[in-house]
Amino acid sequence: MRRALQHDIPTLLSLMADFYAESGYELDQAHAHKAFAALLADQRLGYIWLLEDDEKEVGYVVLTLRFGMEYGGLTACLDDLFVVPQSRNKGLSTAALQEIRAFCDAIGVCAITVEVGEGNDPAQRVYRCLGMSEARDRQLLVLPLRHPTHAV
Repeated sequence: MRRALQHDIPTLLSLMADFYAESGYELDQAHAHKAFAALLADQRLGYIWLLEDDEKEVGYVVLTLRFGMEYGGLTACLDDLFVVPQSRNKGLSTAALQEIRAFCDAIGVCAITVEVGEGNDPAQRVYRCLGMSEARDRQLLVLPLRHPTHAV
């Protein structure tokens, strides 16, 4: 796993397009490019890593940051975690999440959240291995003010 840089945006776009295609979404490339560029330009917003297998980029992780009153400090959101199908079940996601947990602890993050589909059992297993659990007293609500990066 290595930190992504601005020159990695084409690779990130390709991986994100594959990730979105798995859910039947078409990626808005220009929108995603702007989002990656903004995040890579300002560490106050978060971080992006590329996952490597045999020295080839096979996935990526996006971690975004915000201040949370509940924890009285920074909270992080695992916004995206994707590994190409041929590199799955090798422990890459688990290893990446362990590194990210240590990284978050080192920079003072108080909590890490993730949004995962109800039917995405493989992802849920990986996140639970990290120690994440369901927030039983919470529900995610969304009010879109702009179009998403994927076409619905």
